[in-house]
Amino acid sequence: GDLAPAESPPKALQLAITSRIKILAGLNIAERRVPQDGRFRVKVMGKEVDLRVSVLPTSHGEKIVIRILDKTALTGSIDTMGIDEETLLKFRKAIDAPHGMILVTGPTGSGKTTTLYSVLQELNNPQYNIVTVEDPIEYELNGVNQVSVRNDIGLDFASALRSILRQDPDIVMVGEIRDNETADIAVKAALTGHQVLSTLHTNDAAGAITRLDDMGIEPFLISSSMLMTCAQRLVRKICTNCREEFTPEPEIFTRLGVEPKTENVFYRGSGCDRCKGRGYLGRLAIIEALTVTESIRRLIMKRASAAVIKNQAVTEGMKTLRMTGIDKALEGQTTLEEVLRVAADDNL
Repeated sequence: GDLAPAESPPKALQLAITSRIKILAGLNIAERRVPQDGRFRVKVMGKEVDLRVSVLPTSHGEKIVIRILDKTALTGSIDTMGIDEETLLKFRKAIDAPHGMILVTGPTGSGKTTTLYSVLQELNNPQYNIVTVEDPIEYELNGVNQVSVRNDIGLDFASALRSILRQDPDIVMVGEIRDNETADIAVKAALTGHQVLSTLHTNDAAGAITRLDDMGIEPFLISSSMLMTCAQRLVRKICTNCREEFTPEPEIFTRLGVEPKTENVFYRGSGCDRCKGRGYLGRLAIIEALTVTESIRRLIMKRASAAVIKNQAVTEGMKTLRMTGIDKALEGQTTLEEVLRVAADDNL
């Protein structure tokens, strides 16, 4: 989403407000020179909400950002993630596999962790030993053993993952693969009977495969362990209260690389009290799901580029981020402008 103006409290209350938030988050109120991170929990309308606090010293005082983590916002099932039927079938086939690796990729704030939590809730079963290693734990899941990274005492992703594998887990979720050591352990775990879920920072699904190669993982290990890679973005949803038919500018179609068709109907939000005049209310995910088929495995073994792998996946029926976004626009859920905003670097 985009930033929106809001009423500012009086300058005289700045210190009191920042101190109160820091106390709630368990931070040092006397320290105003270095960044601090904390969290606290509040009850709102009968439900508990986790708040993650980031404090940053600036030239005009401390800047505080609060991230709201509402556990009830988790979908609880991949069926409700808004994935089209064909992609959903591929997704379900991958998570039903007894072992292998599934990677979700995208920039910070694209909903990667939320997607992994939805997959975990789908797989959550008393007969499975499920363990996660996260930095930090965003949502507490019943029936799941969750480990928080503590770099200050040497408990990083790699060391935590190594210890987890000694506990005979069935399913392992690694919050993020940040280095070659973590990547190596995760890939080998996927090859030895474990289902491994994790995230990477790449532009598209094919890029996750070549990123592992760049991190020093041998192609034969990648091709043997990988089940699926998914790229994800979040787009703003059109406010249903003020949605109206709309004809986008021809330039939008040109920039998206699609031909406008007279039978297609697009929408936008005109702005109302419900959406505070923005025309958008809420967000939804668009997902590019690349299933690692035999032909893709052969390309991985040849160290093919991400573009070549992506082209092959599209030939086999994969919908790119841009394609998925356009579908959502045609369904009246978002606008072409939003699709262009999040998928401008998608060249297919």
